[in-house]
Amino acid sequence: MLAELKDLKGEVKKKVRLPAAFDEDFRPDLIKKAVLAIQSTRYQPHGAYPYAGIRTSAHSWGSGRGVSHVPRIKNGSRAARVPQARGGREAHPPKVEKVLIEKVNKKEKRKALLSAIAATTNEELVRARGHRFEAKLPIVIEEAFEKLERTSDVIAALQAAGVYPDVERSRASRKVRPGRGKIRGRHYKQRKSLLIVTKGEPLRAARNLAGVDAVSVNELNAEHLAPGTHAGRLTVWTAGAVKKLGDLS
Repeated sequence: MLAELKDLKGEVKKKVRLPAAFDEDFRPDLIKKAVLAIQSTRYQPHGAYPYAGIRTSAHSWGSGRGVSHVPRIKNGSRAARVPQARGGREAHPPKVEKVLIEKVNKKEKRKALLSAIAATTNEELVRARGHRFEAKLPIVIEEAFEKLERTSDVIAALQAAGVYPDVERSRASRKVRPGRGKIRGRHYKQRKSLLIVTKGEPLRAARNLAGVDAVSVNELNAEHLAPGTHAGRLTVWTAGAVKKLGDLS
């Protein structure tokens, strides 16, 4: 597959041949499996106190009282300890030793990554995610893009490449989250915008752009390319990242 290599002003310099990863088959099942496995590593174990509902003075009254044999607290008649009684312990509380991390085979993980990379060239999939852009996919920018140090310069380059409308879409989508998540550090919700993949260090000048993620090609994973398990994220590749991706694959 060939792609247009653009400079920082949006003009086409030449055409470059993309690595074989961009021609992989689309496998949404493997992509979803790989993304869920990555997300599972962020789960926080939680569980009840092991002796919750058990540390009590309750004991059974035995026979001859005309009541059930459930344990009852001393100096009272309320049932305790047993899960089937009101005021008793929980029957099957959450346990911290539960295995939360999902595993995925190495070959499946690699296939999912390559499939997610190929999905970034499918305009139908990218637009189905809600991305707004005026450029032809895939979007490859010259390596000088990685050396930009000012956010204003990055914005100018993205405008020239025809993908900045998607950043504006993400910024306009920011809203207060409904429900209790507001007091748990998740006050706002915001749509994901484009992904910038570089050869070296992630592009620091793009950190403040709404919904934009910047990542090195060495750290690229399926979740970067398919947030929420939905493939087809609008992605901007640098020439160095494309070349290095060919060496890795």
